[in-house]
Amino acid sequence: MNSGVSTPQGPVATLRRIAFLLERGREDSYKVRAFRTAAASLLPLGDDEIAARAAAGTLTELAGVGASTAKVVAQVVAGEVPERLARLEEEYGGPLVRGGEALRAALRGDLHSHSDWSDGGSPIEEMAFTAIELGHDYLVLTDHSPRLTVAHGLSADRLQRQLAVVDAVNEHLGSNGFRLLKGIEVDILDDGSLDQTDQMLGSLDLRVASVHSKLKMDAADMTRRMVAAIENPFTNVLGHCTGRLITGNRGTRPGSRFDARAVFEAAAEHGVAIEINSRPERRDPPTKLLEQARDIGCLFSIDSDAHAPGQLDFQVYGCERAEAAGIDADRIVNTWPRERLLEWARR
Repeated sequence: MNSGVSTPQGPVATLRRIAFLLERGREDSYKVRAFRTAAASLLPLGDDEIAARAAAGTLTELAGVGASTAKVVAQVVAGEVPERLARLEEEYGGPLVRGGEALRAALRGDLHSHSDWSDGGSPIEEMAFTAIELGHDYLVLTDHSPRLTVAHGLSADRLQRQLAVVDAVNEHLGSNGFRLLKGIEVDILDDGSLDQTDQMLGSLDLRVASVHSKLKMDAADMTRRMVAAIENPFTNVLGHCTGRLITGNRGTRPGSRFDARAVFEAAAEHGVAIEINSRPERRDPPTKLLEQARDIGCLFSIDSDAHAPGQLDFQVYGCERAEAAGIDADRIVNTWPRERLLEWARR
């Protein structure tokens, strides 16, 4: 999606763009929900009906359309750039960070994203549509595994149902060059095992393994835990390795303590990519660890960890960090074409 306002778009596209910009600016989810709900409500309607309702002032009679969203629609129908859109483009539509543009252009996709099946805010298809608009060739859907109940983690049965939805989304998208890939962000349990059945893990295209619990575990135990997960043949990416939070409405917390050399050497040996998590509140791994993983010879993935469509644009934050660290693009697995990525993930 570009950042400039030129001619007004259709009502649904405009509502989606406003929601995207709010998410990109990390605004509260309740502010976003009104615009995505209104877009979904208008989607089945024809242009003539929308225009007639705008003229008659009856847009708000539609479920999910309130006064503020109706005002946006009426301005679009009148051929105007909505005031809300213009204001958000100015505030959130420009570059998120200086640097990283060349590396961002080299990325083919994103390996870490969430939908409303777990703790994301939007349906699977909306995440896929936005990934296409951002120029991705692929997006890996990685909703949480069962143990993370606070994030509505997916049981094996729910994950099986989700895989059928992914197939249906890909069938609907057709042969446009984009593919939604089947994945999971699987919890690394206390003993280093993975929080999903081998049968289900084996049915996926790619797996991100992350620690979400007992982040204050003793350093030696955390090291054994992470190395065990890395040695698991199903693990492809080690997600947000320290688990730290440095800013944001969730508060802050220090990163876990572990023997980084042992963890990164295991990752290099087993071909597991270290995630450069692009969420501004994470910036994980910290710079010193990122440079250590670089020097040890690790592979990397630059991921948005998006929980909303607009957050898919966060990847540029990770690109800027990788570029500053001098990491070669070919060591970043999501610069690879889809078939090369899938072959690596099946190793």
